[in-house]
Amino acid sequence: MDDLDALARQQLDEARASAHGRSARLFLHNDRLRQTVIALVAGAALDEHNAPPAASLQVLRGRVRLTGAGGGQELMTGQVATTPRERHGLLALEDSAVLLTAVTEIPAGARPAALAGGGPERARDPAGPTGATPEF
Repeated sequence: MDDLDALARQQLDEARASAHGRSARLFLHNDRLRQTVIALVAGAALDEHNAPPAASLQVLRGRVRLTGAGGGQELMTGQVATTPRERHGLLALEDSAVLLTAVTEIPAGARPAALAGGGPERARDPAGPTGATPEF
């Protein structure tokens, strides 16, 4: 079992030492489920990227802004939100660590009826069946 507080501190230290101002560690990879602690120094960002089929972002420390269509959403320590289904990015408004929980694939038989039928929600899923996590 990993200690999220310790991982957040470690990743923030690594982000501060990085030329890019960011660091990440995938610490749980169980079939289609992935959990990653991502740290960004104030002003650092993850460029826009495709969304996995399902994901949430929990702020462990600091304050961030999910960016993308619709102007974005600001989150602070303790808050959690689902990630946008469309392309989006992440900007650190202060030194921050977040927990990204992502499902990288949803089996066709497990999709809600609206998604399984190829409705408009499925068409907006740019990640396709395998999903994507941001590159560091």
